[in-house]
Amino acid sequence: MTLIPSEAKKIEVAGATVDFFEEVKNGVSTYYFDTSKCGPPDPMVNAMSGLRLIKNNSNVLVMINHKAPGGLFGKLESDIAHSVEDVEGGLVRVTFTSVDAGVDSDLTQTACH
Repeated sequence: MTLIPSEAKKIEVAGATVDFFEEVKNGVSTYYFDTSKCGPPDPMVNAMSGLRLIKNNSNVLVMINHKAPGGLFGKLESDIAHSVEDVEGGLVRVTFTSVDAGVDSDLTQTACH
């Protein structure tokens, strides 16, 4: 079972500890990563690395995880929107987009506390 499209190509992402993939459609990149089998701090570390790819542009980041990352959501300002969807296997898909909100989330804070 994979929740990452087969068309997505593996890419290198600075600071990531899991594989990232990119799918480009109509000039917009969607980046995917799966931390569903990882424990802390990997989901937070990888989310922050991935969020740098979409900051202030129209690209999208999709995180596959074993649960909604509440600690991560608390670190984001209103410039990063997110939606959570339950998917097969008891996992969640979190989709992040950048929003022009006049604030700036600190994407260097990778700890949950």
